[in-house]
Amino acid sequence: MNKILITGGAGYIGSVLVRKLLNRGYFVRVIDSLKWGGESLFDVMTNSNFEIIKGDIRNINDVKKSLVGIDSVIHLAAIVGDPACKKFSEEANETNWNASVSLFEESEKCGVKKFIFASTCSNYGKMKDNDGYVNEDSELNPVSLYAELKVKFENFLLNRNKDSNICSTALRFSTVYGFSPRIRFDLTVNEFTRNMVIDNFQEIWGEQFWRPYAHVDDLCRATILVLESEYEKVKSKVFGVGDTSENYQKGMIIREINKLVSGKIKYVDLDEDPRDYRVDFSKIKNELGFKISKTVPDGIMEIKKIVESGVILDCYSDKFKNI
Repeated sequence: MNKILITGGAGYIGSVLVRKLLNRGYFVRVIDSLKWGGESLFDVMTNSNFEIIKGDIRNINDVKKSLVGIDSVIHLAAIVGDPACKKFSEEANETNWNASVSLFEESEKCGVKKFIFASTCSNYGKMKDNDGYVNEDSELNPVSLYAELKVKFENFLLNRNKDSNICSTALRFSTVYGFSPRIRFDLTVNEFTRNMVIDNFQEIWGEQFWRPYAHVDDLCRATILVLESEYEKVKSKVFGVGDTSENYQKGMIIREINKLVSGKIKYVDLDEDPRDYRVDFSKIKNELGFKISKTVPDGIMEIKKIVESGVILDCYSDKFKNI
């Protein structure tokens, strides 16, 4: 049985990935600081193929303990997003860079076979050609500490991997949305949908700026696809994760929500946003056969249903954010 370590496995993406891997027969170990609690993993705690270590990847002893007997590492743990990295810059540098390097080096020592790194499309920053698309071969233009650290570790990982026995892959995730056991309402699709359902109002700053979006289920499916791919197909490679048809402007997102939820929309002019990019995801489709299973309207329906159900007593609680 293949044994997988997921760093940050109690988080928004990790808690979905844990269940998918368990359902496919993997042994899954999670290392997570549980900064946001461990409720997202309650229902898998009694699974004999699941283990959790409450630990910090900045602590080398925690890392060594977590890697015992592990075949593959899926590295999700990070200070996530521009606002969080800006507010907690020292912790971001320690976690997203220093601890990530140590994790990889210890993985080498422990004989780990595959190392999958969760990177981000934020690495692209702002497109030079407003009418074009960027892809894995495009020049990177990180405009935040979050993206700078992702690019820095990507470069380390892929350069180091040339001389390493580990098969390493970097996945540039689209902006994520959709239901997760560790639900977040500080993500564009989830946040806008919540606001329209509860307040019947959403203010949009700079409706014209582009981003690619992907459902959390599909990010996890792509990760598993890479995990199960032959080494020569994924070793020392970067893949964007998403679908070219799922590039949206913020104005387009709110209009999709408005088809399902009535409410007032206030548009505020914003001439400049350092992050404005459309991504071509042909590489992962053509080389690995990846196709998304859900679209932005599907995610809007999910969040609408959850919010309207009342099962979450306070959708504005700080516990549903990452800052």
